[in-house]
Amino acid sequence: MPDQKRKRVFSAIQPTGNVHLGNYLGAIRGWTRLQDEYDCLFCIADLHAVTVPQDPRLLREKTRETARILVASGIDPRRSPLFVQSHICAHTEMAWLLNCVVPVGWLERMTQYKEKVKKGAHATAGLFDYPVLMAADVLLYDTDLVPVGEDQKQHIELTRDLAQRFNSAYGETFRLPDAMISESGSRIMGLIDPTKKMSKSEMRYGDAISVLDPPGEIRAKVMKATTDSLRDIRFDENRPGVNNLLVIYELFTGLERSSVEERFSGRGYNDLKRELAEAIIEGLRPLQSRYRELASDRGAVEAFLAEGASSASPMAIEKLNEVKTRMGLG
Repeated sequence: MPDQKRKRVFSAIQPTGNVHLGNYLGAIRGWTRLQDEYDCLFCIADLHAVTVPQDPRLLREKTRETARILVASGIDPRRSPLFVQSHICAHTEMAWLLNCVVPVGWLERMTQYKEKVKKGAHATAGLFDYPVLMAADVLLYDTDLVPVGEDQKQHIELTRDLAQRFNSAYGETFRLPDAMISESGSRIMGLIDPTKKMSKSEMRYGDAISVLDPPGEIRAKVMKATTDSLRDIRFDENRPGVNNLLVIYELFTGLERSSVEERFSGRGYNDLKRELAEAIIEGLRPLQSRYRELASDRGAVEAFLAEGASSASPMAIEKLNEVKTRMGLG
């Protein structure tokens, strides 16, 4: 069970597409380190996933695959509950109660909703209401800190505003969470289009490296990565292709930027790409090995997900009941 003396961290990942280097370097690897300092809960957000159409069979498969990847990466379900969002009904019930408090105008300002609709997503009520479900996820567990990327910061701000609005109307109930934004690795860009973040939904082959890609595929993708026509190899945000490759190399090797630039001084892009590919392969080797072990035991993933839900559910139900009581329900 969580240690009440430490601050609580809650974070989630959707089980859609393939978990890639951007997810791993920007979020998952950081989560594993947070376990030593904070009380952590990690959620596989399948309810968020269905705000856009999903193939039911594939969603179930990806939910289990994502769970295995998280554990293989170093998430320890014995000390950090790992569970599937839809397995704890308090998430949806809390979202409804918060829906009765949040002004529609607040949701209309959410930039992620506007961007998704602009890109062709169906403007469903679920997609519009995504930030309220996210607020429910966070507020259910008296969360102190939420690791998110810059693109999710607005949702945490809405969560805080919603918590304050509820507290003002019904009495002190919710803790106000803060966003925890990592500077290092928070924006891993696509290999083919380095002006956009590496994405699970990007269909162009080679733009993203999955954490489960075999070595040959990793090498092929890295060698085809976009660079530029200049000769020197250095960190420079105005040169997105080369900069992105160097950032990934920096994160996998742990070298200082000055050491990375010195290593490739006077060398060509092919040298950088070859060494980067090997650094990625070696960096992912322990994860892939552990993943294969977990995949060979069909009952393992179900067991730790059930255990995670059993651990997190009492916390969620306690908070939900408090909210219902304050609202005159139950």
